[in-house]
Amino acid sequence: MRTLLSEPTLLREACRMALAVRRRRCVFPSSSYLRWRAETAYGSPSAEAPTDDLAGFLRWRRRMRVVGSWAR
Repeated sequence: MRTLLSEPTLLREACRMALAVRRRRCVFPSSSYLRWRAETAYGSPSAEAPTDDLAGFLRWRRRMRVVGSWAR
């Protein structure tokens, strides 16, 4: 959370992502799939993603959204 508060553009991107998910009424993956992903990514099915990973994902999402807007 500290990363999101220290980088306002990431907080904005997190809000955009939340709205996009809500608007599309996305179906979230099953809990067994999420445990498997946590184990393959972090070595334990109960592991939580580090905040650096979330911040990196939000930066990537922002870059892709901006680059994608040029291609339209």
